[in-house]
Amino acid sequence: MLNKVQLKKIQQLQKLCEAHDGIHLKLNIEILREREEEECDYFHYINGRLAGYLALYPFGQEVELCGMVHPEYRRQGIMSLLFKQALEVIEKKKYKKIRLNAPAKSITAKAFFDQLPCHYSFTEYQMKWVKQELADQDNLVSIRYATRDDYQTEIQIDVQCYGMSEKEAEEEYYELKQETGWRFYIIENDGVPIGKIRVEQNEDESWIYGFAIYPEFQGKGFGRESLKKILALEKDKNEICIEVAATNRAALHLYKSCGFTVFEVQDYYDYRLI
Repeated sequence: MLNKVQLKKIQQLQKLCEAHDGIHLKLNIEILREREEEECDYFHYINGRLAGYLALYPFGQEVELCGMVHPEYRRQGIMSLLFKQALEVIEKKKYKKIRLNAPAKSITAKAFFDQLPCHYSFTEYQMKWVKQELADQDNLVSIRYATRDDYQTEIQIDVQCYGMSEKEAEEEYYELKQETGWRFYIIENDGVPIGKIRVEQNEDESWIYGFAIYPEFQGKGFGRESLKKILALEKDKNEICIEVAATNRAALHLYKSCGFTVFEVQDYYDYRLI
């Protein structure tokens, strides 16, 4: 678990790197603040100053990596050193998929990836909702908090909508339920569960994740109505953000039509263990 001093130094370095490079790093500070996993955080200090940081984000059998190096200490092999340390743990824990993340505009990240046995996988848009009046909502769907009885529903939606195995869906389910700051919702039509959505709330933003409708109920307006209801619930609490893969044109169109605009683009690369 990271202590308050470490978290403060990470946030300070993040702000510095983002301002210097004109980017937004996907470091998920709330996850760093809450998680209890060991061997997930790698630091490099120079004269007591945090010069580099690399974080691992395990999701079942997959692990995602994101890091940064202080602008004054770049081209000194710091990220290569941190990455080597992280790979030792990744190999030990036998993750099946290793994914590297960096802002699409980060020239230094792309140069680092060019040295690695990895290939571009996909692009993700991070979007923010521009507050506006929400049109009157129909009664197509209702939203309620998920309970323990919804376990199988949440698992099966992940399997059918995200192509996850039941084991992967179960592992992610239990990991998320252990964390704080999450609200889990079930979407219903005429009392029948047809989808799910979860919201992570941090200091000044609410992020929408895991938004999915069973395939047989898609294309009927249920997704749009569900999103409007979530926006109505969250609009007075925080800024509302969402992520969507660039290839998911239907979801991208839906979010834009509901008032979301892109504020950052993240690229993902799949790493191949040698």
